[in-house]
Amino acid sequence: MSRDAYQSEMVGLILVTMGFLFPKRDNLRILRIVLLSFVLALTSCTVERSITPAVPGIVLPCVLPTVIAPTPAATPGNAELDPSTGLHYTGSMRIIDLATYRLEIDGLVDHPLKLSYDDLRCMPKIEVLTTIVCKGNFDDTAVWAGASLKYVLELAGIQPQAANVRLVGADGYSASVTREDAMSGKAFLAYEWEKQPVPIIHGFPIRAAFPGLLGANWVKWLLKIEVY
Repeated sequence: MSRDAYQSEMVGLILVTMGFLFPKRDNLRILRIVLLSFVLALTSCTVERSITPAVPGIVLPCVLPTVIAPTPAATPGNAELDPSTGLHYTGSMRIIDLATYRLEIDGLVDHPLKLSYDDLRCMPKIEVLTTIVCKGNFDDTAVWAGASLKYVLELAGIQPQAANVRLVGADGYSASVTREDAMSGKAFLAYEWEKQPVPIIHGFPIRAAFPGLLGANWVKWLLKIEVY
């Protein structure tokens, strides 16, 4: 039995047991919610720890459904709301050819990489409900998903002396984060927003995602990762 199937069965068993032990009475509702939250938190932690470390230099293939690039939406003004997604627009939109797209990873790494969109989709996936905070302008909350940045940097063979990671977008914008933040296990390279490809005006095909860090670090239309 797979880990996910085991976790699902365990959650189901616990919930059935809770339903038997705690009838639907108002004075026990809060207790049931707390217990359920605890169970889900435990299973989420287990999933996060189950990511298999990368083998440096070895990009593993997989079979995936084809992704069709989304249609560009009308571009709002800077920091204005995009009504089609409920997200705020920043940056300078770029349209990238998915067939030729390659994310370059270089600098203080043992194995410089050029990864395709599907290479990234084949890697361990992180999915999280998180809020992008642009101080003084907006907060955007949504579900984002993508390839673990820690896994990508392990795949490239990040060197011991590396202290920072710079992310560069196709629009010329860049941001740097510490090695600690990049390797935290929380950061990822987002290729999905709300179970769909990232909208073009919000970073398709790949957008850096750093839950807990300011939105300025969420580089869009990501082309390059430089380790230094």
